[in-house]
Amino acid sequence: MEEEVGDDVGFSGIAGWLAPFRAAFTAPTWRRVLILTSGAIVSPGRRTVCSALRAMGLDDAADFSSFHRVLNCNRWSALVLARTLFVWLVAVLVPDGPVIIGIDDTLERRTGRRIAARGIYRDPVRSSHGHFVKASGLRWQAFMLLAPLSWTGRVWGLPFLTVLCPSERYARERGRPHRKLTDRARQGLLLVARWLPGRRIIAVTDSSYASIDLLDAVRDRVCMVSRLRLDARLFDPPSPRTARTLGRPRRTGERQPSLANRLENPAIQWSEAAIGAWYGGQEYRVEFISGTALWHHPGRTVPIRYVLVRDPAGRFRPQAFLCTDLAASPVDILTWFVRRWSMEVTFAETRRHLGIETQRQWSDLAIARTTPVLMGLFSVITLVANDLQKQGRVRPAATAWYRKEGPTFSDAIATVRRELWAAPYFHTSASKGEQQKIPRALFNSLLNNACYAA
Repeated sequence: MEEEVGDDVGFSGIAGWLAPFRAAFTAPTWRRVLILTSGAIVSPGRRTVCSALRAMGLDDAADFSSFHRVLNCNRWSALVLARTLFVWLVAVLVPDGPVIIGIDDTLERRTGRRIAARGIYRDPVRSSHGHFVKASGLRWQAFMLLAPLSWTGRVWGLPFLTVLCPSERYARERGRPHRKLTDRARQGLLLVARWLPGRRIIAVTDSSYASIDLLDAVRDRVCMVSRLRLDARLFDPPSPRTARTLGRPRRTGERQPSLANRLENPAIQWSEAAIGAWYGGQEYRVEFISGTALWHHPGRTVPIRYVLVRDPAGRFRPQAFLCTDLAASPVDILTWFVRRWSMEVTFAETRRHLGIETQRQWSDLAIARTTPVLMGLFSVITLVANDLQKQGRVRPAATAWYRKEGPTFSDAIATVRRELWAAPYFHTSASKGEQQKIPRALFNSLLNNACYAA
């Protein structure tokens, strides 16, 4: 029966695309993974197991419960898949040079009393500086490769590792210590460094991860780039000790002026640089000053290079950034940091095109697996589209009233869907004029996707 289901569906191309992950599954699970993955790609609506089966024309499959078991009880490791995907992404998109990754957290809005890891968090999409909105859901921490795609003309955030971060209440009710976002980021960064020995890894984060403890824990393995408060306590290195110096060694030297005070100092000479892909994807000319210091908080210290930026045109407020690589140039630090903004685009695209927040699982294991798989599917689709682009198959959708400068993810997933539907039946055309019959499974799939598109 299992062989017949896989053969009836006919989407053989997906097996070649997912070949790097084959060793992580048993043979029966692998056949169902191919079907569920194909269904998740071609489905236009919710990304539930049932909608995936319906999109594949398998709404009458008697063994539908076995597809649910792939997520809620079958034995396979999401961490193994994350490592395989990350190595694959780096090999294809960043074969040499520094590997730049981004870390950010996002909220998956979910309700339901049976979802144990659910909590109440600030909604980053609906909130603003002056308006705070809370929402019920699951908080996820995403690690993404920030790599430029030549055929799109911009940097894409490609998820490879997504971690569930339950609330403090969840840990307290189970008698476990609560792990903060910075603790999970530390573990994830050290894990990534083990996956890519010998490569220079640069991690860019927002101010939530600008923690002295985190920076000091990973700076020997990973170069960290983040925002810095304008009132941060910055110090000179301590003076060298002599043989006659008494007492405990000093951890810091003289305190430096704060970054806020430097903004008001007219004697400071500012440098100027053009930074591409700044706000709105445009090139901005900014003024900056940079230097090295010890960022100190009572009991904790980490050496950093700071970059203080201001806009001579007044389009944005002054901002400060830090880097744990003291030899990095200020322009490189700013160029690395602006790549982080592509992560917000990825979060929006996964909600719009891959159905994040439409899942309906309540099993703890299924919840912990489904969202990371859908996030990783974004990267897999991008890799497949990258190969198809070499054959000239990825083209931006254009109309008389709307022109695109380059392909976006909607074009990438449309191309992959076209390959899934067309490859088994229409790529090897029959003789001219010969009638072609549409297989029943494909016919049902096309009808279901058209009728249940909402």
